[in-house]
Amino acid sequence: MPYAIQTKDKAGSSQIRADNRAVHIEYLTANKHLLLAAGALIEDDGTGGNGGLLIVDTDDRKEAQKFIDNDPFTKAGLFESVTITRWRKAFFDKQRLI
Repeated sequence: MPYAIQTKDKAGSSQIRADNRAVHIEYLTANKHLLLAAGALIEDDGTGGNGGLLIVDTDDRKEAQKFIDNDPFTKAGLFESVTITRWRKAFFDKQRLI
């Protein structure tokens, strides 16, 4: 069962996000084999970025923790909080699984 990782940026950290975005995207690309989904949490009008949601395809919590610990955004001190939660796929890729 995968893990959902939700991050929340520290207040006033938009420059940290901007400065580290390219290397963060490189990290995600290099590890895309582990990702079911990933993306920023943004405003309704499509602007900003104040956190993210990553769904990591692993049954191992330690691997999910290692994944987010090695993310360049984490290393840059962007996040106020990180929550890792086991996620049951009930509907996925337009398919009902349960």
